[in-house]
Amino acid sequence: MPVIDAAVLKLIRLLGEFRVVCEDESAQSMMDCFAARVQVGAANTGLNSFVCAYFDQLLTYGTAVGEIVAYSDGDIAALYNVPLDAVELREGDDPLELKIYSRGGVKEAEHPELILTTLLNPEPGTIRGCSILKGLPFVSEILMKIFDCVGQNFERAGNVRFAVTYNPPAGASAVNASRRAKEIADEWSRAMRDKGRVCDFVSVGDVSIKAIGADSQILDCDIPVRHILEQIVAKLSVPPFLLGLSWSSTERMSAQQADILTSELDYYRSLLTPVIEKIARVYLDSVGCDPGVRVEWSNISLQDETQLAQARLDNARAAQIEQTLEVKG
Repeated sequence: MPVIDAAVLKLIRLLGEFRVVCEDESAQSMMDCFAARVQVGAANTGLNSFVCAYFDQLLTYGTAVGEIVAYSDGDIAALYNVPLDAVELREGDDPLELKIYSRGGVKEAEHPELILTTLLNPEPGTIRGCSILKGLPFVSEILMKIFDCVGQNFERAGNVRFAVTYNPPAGASAVNASRRAKEIADEWSRAMRDKGRVCDFVSVGDVSIKAIGADSQILDCDIPVRHILEQIVAKLSVPPFLLGLSWSSTERMSAQQADILTSELDYYRSLLTPVIEKIARVYLDSVGCDPGVRVEWSNISLQDETQLAQARLDNARAAQIEQTLEVKG
């Protein structure tokens, strides 16, 4: 559904950018170059491209798998987003051990230390993540049925069809009545085919014309559609105004919705940070540098920047007032 696709894309774009900071300052320039130029798949470049595709897979399927492709000497050649239909996740002998096999369980991964795996809200005791779309097929099916019915109703009502009825006079023969009905049908068809200009329909006898479906009332779908969209928005945790839904809301309500979205994005960042750090540590090991790194995320929106600046200003004013009171005391 377009609204669900839009919500997922909004979450990916609102995730923000990040920068990998090395504890060894001499390796920072190499890390920046690697993050900007590393090949991702066959067509993309940059660590951010890999993370966006990885995050999309995580939201859609509840499980994301990536691979660090390395040369024989250990240098990183590329990053690869693994399709889930190509791998199979299994528990090892230890319930805390995760093993990765090719689809069908024929071959185990030779270098599991180069495999990246993240599960979204996994069920206890399982290695299966839960998609953000879980629970939406039911309401989405209802919504699609409503849209399909609305389309059929407007096709019937918008493209008006007519019923032309001819009542032959008493005593008329069946042959004359049939010939007259055919003449009326031909004349009516000619009048309907002449598009772009006004055309009159002239007939003799008892002829009645009615629009098919003109008396039927089209059901009001605004209320059920809104109820279903509210369920979808609640599941995706995206404010409705970001999806183009013009629902009445106050300024305070919009701010609260933005705060909720910020907390959701912070949770997703906490899932992706270990993946980014692992890629960075593998790269630094391959070039012989200190593998100590940390990930710095950009602020989510300009609103956050404003709030942080206001908080710093309030703290500075409070500290100034406290110093003034101490001097006077």
